[in-house]
Amino acid sequence: MSLTLYGFGRVNSKVVGLTRDLRVLWMLEETGLPYQVRGLDHPAGEFRSEEFRRLSPFSQAPVLDDEGFVLTETGAVVLYLAEKTGKLMPADLKGRAQVTRWCFAALNTLEPPLFQIAMIDLFGAEDPTGAQRRPGLVEWADRGLSGLEDWLKERPYLTGEEFTVADLLMTTVLREVRHGGVLERYPRVSAYRERCEARPSWQRTLDAYEQRLGVAAGSAR
Repeated sequence: MSLTLYGFGRVNSKVVGLTRDLRVLWMLEETGLPYQVRGLDHPAGEFRSEEFRRLSPFSQAPVLDDEGFVLTETGAVVLYLAEKTGKLMPADLKGRAQVTRWCFAALNTLEPPLFQIAMIDLFGAEDPTGAQRRPGLVEWADRGLSGLEDWLKERPYLTGEEFTVADLLMTTVLREVRHGGVLERYPRVSAYRERCEARPSWQRTLDAYEQRLGVAAGSAR
């Protein structure tokens, strides 16, 4: 039997390419596991249905259903898939700990300021305090990005020579500000993101995502 991923079937056009189901979809493509996607119409309120709330306590996607085993939160889901398949995760304890460390760094250290910057840039005047808050958020983001820039000086990926689930998460976090100029001062970080996004599995993920949402090819890039 295949896995079922509850993700986005329709979203606000401003967030196409930024929805977090992309992280799990990418991981599923990397693992080669058979899966099906149940796309939900976010603007129409399908996330607020009683059926979906029973699966997702915060009414958020993605949700993974592995033959009745239901899991939410993108970090937890991609780590589960890595453990399930033995892919994008080292076999030894210390290696797994380092990968897990960088998963947490992506979601807890880098993403909080980057996501807020992305939302300010996307919604512009709809956020009346955005222009005032953005410089402080960029300063906050710079602390993490400068550390990442330095870290990537001696290695192509976060934990060495191999692409892991940590790189998958970090890349999707960095994509949040790919058009906002925030990464311009970090050439190694930018090159790292592009290197990860060049993987065929990511290109397949984007192609299927754009088709499911019914948006123009390239809209999620």
